Amino acid sequence: MNTTATSQQPKPDHQINGAFLLVRLLQQQGITHVAGMPGGANLPIYDALSQSDIKHVQARHEQGAGFFAQGMARASGKPQVCLASSGPGASNLVTAVADAHLDSIPLIAITGQVPSAMIGTDAFQELDTFALMKPITKHNWLVRSAAELLEVIPQAFRAATEGRPGPVSIDIPKDVQTETITLSELPVISKPATSPIARDDQITELLQRIHQSHKPVIMAGGGIVYGDATEVFRQFVESMQIPVVQTFMGLGVLPNDHPLRMGMLGMHGAPYTNMIMEECDLVIGMGVRFDDRATGKLAEFCPQADIIHIEIDAREIRKLVRPVLSIHADIKHVLMAAMKHAKEDTRPLWHQRVNQLRDHHPLIMEGADELFRPYGAIRQVARYAEETANITTDVGQHQMWVAQAYPFERPRQWCSSGGLGTMGFGLPAAIGMALAQPERMVVCFTGDGSLMINIQELATAAELNLNIKIILMNNGHLGLVRQQQALFYDRNLTAVEFQAKMDFCRVAEGMGIEGIDLALSNEPLRDLKNAMQQTGPRLINIPISETEMVFPMVAPGGANRDMIHREG
Repeated sequence: MNTTATSQQPKPDHQINGAFLLVRLLQQQGITHVAGMPGGANLPIYDALSQSDIKHVQARHEQGAGFFAQGMARASGKPQVCLASSGPGASNLVTAVADAHLDSIPLIAITGQVPSAMIGTDAFQELDTFALMKPITKHNWLVRSAAELLEVIPQAFRAATEGRPGPVSIDIPKDVQTETITLSELPVISKPATSPIARDDQITELLQRIHQSHKPVIMAGGGIVYGDATEVFRQFVESMQIPVVQTFMGLGVLPNDHPLRMGMLGMHGAPYTNMIMEECDLVIGMGVRFDDRATGKLAEFCPQADIIHIEIDAREIRKLVRPVLSIHADIKHVLMAAMKHAKEDTRPLWHQRVNQLRDHHPLIMEGADELFRPYGAIRQVARYAEETANITTDVGQHQMWVAQAYPFERPRQWCSSGGLGTMGFGLPAAIGMALAQPERMVVCFTGDGSLMINIQELATAAELNLNIKIILMNNGHLGLVRQQQALFYDRNLTAVEFQAKMDFCRVAEGMGIEGIDLALSNEPLRDLKNAMQQTGPRLINIPISETEMVFPMVAPGGANRDMIHREG
């Protein structure tokens, strides 16, 4: 890439085509990297990129490009860009956009399209990308002229970040990319619209209800992270002395060893966490959407509790639960306003009961001292990982084991596919996190089923020489599917075992990454430590038994109180 040719771009009052204008507008928004793949319908954009300072990250599959951008956005908190061509390029991007939609990630998906005159003719590689993206984006555009880009690009970045973050898509026909206009000046970047703020009477009622309760619990979600509110949240929690349970997306809002942190609730939450929710009399949901994996059977969720819901997305309020108080507002503002009037209420009997539940109904991590057991592998990796490391996972048993056992210490350390549960997420998301924060090691926990879905991005990690450690918890099966078949389908194990046993270390080495197979090691702990301490990408294969299960588990559709603690 030519990174010294910025002067070749047309200057104000010069002729400029749509592609060059797009690139300049992205630069104006602070974009330094874009991830994608070129194709016939977006080649003018790539021509413009080659003459800019923006670094292009070459994916091997458009889905990978979308997850690269997601990893960058999740680590930085800023909107990021992915590119694809028309037709199959755009459709390959859809899963990554849908994933960002459900997890509230600010993603800008820019796709090429066939020339305007050919739209609707079933032209080669034509697809109605606008319609395809509409259900899974906050907003989308089909650009009809190069001049429209002057409005569309700033609007897209605002839409992706205002209120509840999320993805947007921009479809640009090839003739729009090559259309020439005279540019006098770039548009002024306007600030995002002011987020909704809580009324004084709502803050007063919030504090009154908290002080009147005897057994309150805060249910903390990803909205606290995305709202940049973790510091004031910690201050509020400590001031009010309220126990905190975390959703899957809320991991990291409090340090792992914080005395008020009660762990993750829901389908794979700790027994004591779900039991605390059974006994509490007030749930303060902050930045949560009360999804089924957290609540279990809604009709039986927190049966003794009133619910307060603080949420920036008005569509989520009263969608699933009926709160006694709902506050449609920015969580950071709510917490800052509440802190001005908060009074400590220690509630010794409630804290005594919470500690009793935690002591008597702990999360039992069997095999935590054994490297070739799930919890043991995670604990050993955490021991050797850098303290500043970012963590990604794919989707499956390994994801839940990591959510339960990894000692998360800060927001945006945890990067995993929550709402969509996308296998193939972990490796490309790790690449994105490493691009956004190259000073941090990235540890990607994956399974053999998930890794196969975007395994081609090993070549990208090698090409970029990123400091990524891929921890492959290898059981030769689709582990979580196998677990559900064993528990709920009379052990009718169907289509879950991989008959062909993949040598992942050799595959990684074929793509330029060193593979370390601990199954063949005489000193596996030593070799794991050495691999973790070396810079650059490494794939570390850790075999585990296919009979391992992630517990507790709530049966789909069941109440959280009905946790399954062991097979059978």
